[in-house]
Amino acid sequence: MDTRMNRRGFVRAATAAVGVGLLACEDPSLTQLDPQFAKGGNGGGKGGGNGGSDPVARHPLNVPSVRTPTNFDLTAAPCEVDLGGGNMSTVWGYNGEFPGPTLLVNQGDAASVNLFNGLGDETITHWHGMVVDTPNDGHPQEAIPPGGTYSYDFPIIQRATMNWYHPHPHEKTGEQVAMGLAGAFIIRDQFESSLGLPGGTREVPLIIRDAAFDKSGAMDYKPRSGGFEGRTPLVNGTLDPMLSVSTAVYRLRILNGCNARILRLAFDSGVPFVLIGNDGGLLESSVVLEEIEICPAERLDVLVDLRPLEVGSTVMLRDLDAGWDLLELRVENQVNDDSTNIPVALSTIEPLQMSNVSTVREFSFDGMSKINGRLYDMERIDFRVPFGDTELWRFTTNGNAPHPVHVHGAYYQVVSRSGGRGQLFPWEAGWKDSVLLHDGETVEVLIRFGALPQAGARGHGHDVELRGGLIWLLDNGAGSSGPAHPGDARLTPMRGRESLCPGANAGPRHPPRRESRRTSARESRS
Repeated sequence: MDTRMNRRGFVRAATAAVGVGLLACEDPSLTQLDPQFAKGGNGGGKGGGNGGSDPVARHPLNVPSVRTPTNFDLTAAPCEVDLGGGNMSTVWGYNGEFPGPTLLVNQGDAASVNLFNGLGDETITHWHGMVVDTPNDGHPQEAIPPGGTYSYDFPIIQRATMNWYHPHPHEKTGEQVAMGLAGAFIIRDQFESSLGLPGGTREVPLIIRDAAFDKSGAMDYKPRSGGFEGRTPLVNGTLDPMLSVSTAVYRLRILNGCNARILRLAFDSGVPFVLIGNDGGLLESSVVLEEIEICPAERLDVLVDLRPLEVGSTVMLRDLDAGWDLLELRVENQVNDDSTNIPVALSTIEPLQMSNVSTVREFSFDGMSKINGRLYDMERIDFRVPFGDTELWRFTTNGNAPHPVHVHGAYYQVVSRSGGRGQLFPWEAGWKDSVLLHDGETVEVLIRFGALPQAGARGHGHDVELRGGLIWLLDNGAGSSGPAHPGDARLTPMRGRESLCPGANAGPRHPPRRESRRTSARESRS
């Protein structure tokens, strides 16, 4: 059976669909930095688009450096960066970059990272989407003080995908992410490499986010009651970006890096996107779509075929809800790319079975700060998640939606949505670690923590400021009738990104402060 769609078939299918795109946001104060931005860019608030009569000055898209995280030093600290066109801004970055460097590993490798805190407040880095044990997950309990360090060392045991890393300190996650701390973490494996997907300069990570700036042009953070939403869209830290492309197939690895903003992505032309993957890697088969709605922390893996276009033509990626132009693809080179085909069949995904469900758990997201009526408490433990069991988790909104829900330590499969939109979407297929709930919606997922007996398990919402979050711990099967231990689970909304992240381990309990990993500023200097 032919598992690939040829070029002619792809273009024919594309006539019925416009493609998926990117995500971002904006702020009027940036007009003080770049007069061109005021004339026609994305500075006019919702619906701003290209409202001016003069053309927008487009800036070359920043593509973060690529690093291998082996004996790798990662510093979180303020830095000055060029947003494009000489528009300088003070942000918080990793290793002086905004976004941080893209970390690239192969399945079977080991990552070793030394985090240094150059901020004025405590921080810790979470490896979002990575399946790691508790000491390596970057829980709030592990936050290090200014000048402190934390050492990570973990194997890469999961399939190919694009994850990301960001701060995760208690009550400070929102500010630190909004100020610029985030980066991509890409995993390769042999199966994905065998598909012949676009690579090199034709594989582009896109971290799309919104931002706010003060009158001096420095990054600013002023959250609302519903979370931080900036008014300036940035892609890879670039203002009004453009990417010079050839008449070829491109692979865009997209992250919604906003704190709270949901993005509805599409192109402004008939050039389609083909969705091939999401949070947990490749889907079973590719899907041609007109648009995609994704919440903070969700990822998309899409192909765009630019071979039918002529040199000199452009394609604009847009956020339809905000009316923002996010990224211009500018066709500047004619090449022969007839050897690249668009895959139809992609991968095999084992479906979790409802018949194997051992436990059903209910999670009500109550307003902006509670789950099941409870506030976050790092010291409280609410329930136990057995290692290796399949469970059904039911998420329900109970006011102040939307609620993006994220799980640490395992991926899940979304099986139903009732109320609200009342359906599942193609980008929710396969393996997920984040899912979006609108008002009045209930979403059911099947989940199994079976990769590591000490996988960090923590749950919370991924609207970084005020939305609730859970913490639970995994049980290694030994059981216990005693007081709280790593097999128990905490049900605790946290002031930070909303996500359900089982946040503990299944083995022997690790003390809250691991001196072999975590050092103070004084110890760092000695």
